[in-house]
Amino acid sequence: MNVTSRRLAPSPAPTAPSVPSSPVAAAAAPAKAVPAAALDAFAGDPNFMTSLARGLVVIQAFTQQSPQMTISQLSVKTGLSRAAVRRCLYTLTKLGFAGAEDGTRYSLRPRMLTLSHSYTTSNTLSGAAQPILERMSAALHESFSVATLDGEDIVYIARTSVSRIMAVDLHIGSRLPAYCTSMGRVLLAWLPTDQLEQYLSRVNLVPYTTRTINSIDKLRLLLRNIRRNGYALCDQEYEVGLRSLAVPVYSPSGRVVATINLSGNAHRMTALDMQTRFLPHLRNAANELSVFLR
Repeated sequence: MNVTSRRLAPSPAPTAPSVPSSPVAAAAAPAKAVPAAALDAFAGDPNFMTSLARGLVVIQAFTQQSPQMTISQLSVKTGLSRAAVRRCLYTLTKLGFAGAEDGTRYSLRPRMLTLSHSYTTSNTLSGAAQPILERMSAALHESFSVATLDGEDIVYIARTSVSRIMAVDLHIGSRLPAYCTSMGRVLLAWLPTDQLEQYLSRVNLVPYTTRTINSIDKLRLLLRNIRRNGYALCDQEYEVGLRSLAVPVYSPSGRVVATINLSGNAHRMTALDMQTRFLPHLRNAANELSVFLR
């Protein structure tokens, strides 16, 4: 072999780095945090019962969209190991809270309703709100709800509906994002400043419709106006065609502990109609509900 030719042979050209076809491809999508990851914050706490927490994570994994799941599916959805999910399901099945007809796909059992019943019967606010809402619905033929704030969502604790006005089926225990709902905005508007700023620093303003608020600064200004006016009107920001009005419910100490709202079809009920015809009824109901908290 010719030594000279071997020295002069061109080296292979360096491989060019692959270029993403679009800016979206260039940015790796952040991994969605699984529910089990939240349990890491309690690692090392001798009083924290991890097994109970894992069981609650498994229970909350069942939804209207996923009413039946296998151990593998639950493991992926919750972030728990298959072994941990299996032990949770074994315990829940033995206690009658879950089961699997075919031996593989698990679902919750009616006994689970005893947990929600324990809450509604022991919670003064929830128990007092339901008859008030039912009386208003009978008189005004509209849908009313009461909710509280839980993390970044509102949770329905009482509800009455005269017709199906939303694509999602709302019931006691349903959760909706706080930033784009009238009840959520009322609860956010009366948060202590430090808690509100913490919320604003972590909230993700998902655009559910073209009307959904998309700026933290706009949301902060809107919440100030809600606190000044004493009510929140949300116009088709969570769902097209849905308009809602909400007012605060005060505790004896003056703290806002819940909110009560009216929801209606935007094509049938104008914003002005809500403010002039229904706002007084909502405020009267909120005052009546506050009496039960004394």
